[in-house]
Amino acid sequence: MDRDRTALQPILTFAHTLLEHTIQPGDIVIDCTMGNGHDTLFLANLVGQSGHVFAFDIQESAIAMTKKRLEQNGVTAERVTLIQASHGDLLEHIPANTDLKCKAVIFNLGYLPGGDKQICTTPDTTIAAIETLRTILAPGGLIVLVVYPGHTEGATEAATLLQYCETIPHTAVNVVLYRILNNPNRPPFVIALEMKG
Repeated sequence: MDRDRTALQPILTFAHTLLEHTIQPGDIVIDCTMGNGHDTLFLANLVGQSGHVFAFDIQESAIAMTKKRLEQNGVTAERVTLIQASHGDLLEHIPANTDLKCKAVIFNLGYLPGGDKQICTTPDTTIAAIETLRTILAPGGLIVLVVYPGHTEGATEAATLLQYCETIPHTAVNVVLYRILNNPNRPPFVIALEMKG
């Protein structure tokens, strides 16, 4: 028996496991915070050749880094649409003629790793995006938020998101919190929202 193994997954691994259990080849998915492109690539691999990823970020450097990462891994532009815009405005940038029933969405909140830490996601735009996504997600569709309360703006966003999620009617959405409770360093945590049929 491998004693180094644990039943509890690291936060990012747990977020990806949820997506792996939800996304099938051919699905439409959204990366609301593309950053350096790690999640965008992960989603592109899950949806395969017949699916599509819409990925958002407000920073030009994120677009450039993600495009390079996708090209290095053989992901064509036909499979992924990179959009320099706030995820709060996502429906303004997804084609209006798309019969969109999105299957899954990920947010990796906070600031761009290696970028300007003053440019952060905000609870207002994140909640606006969630409200919009709830109208276009397929039954059983999933929103995964990786939340970082370890810095001032992140702590504010985390508290606001937790309050908001507690108000979502349980008849429409299952909301799950995956969090380490006994770490004093305010580690990241996952909020997952699953749409009921």
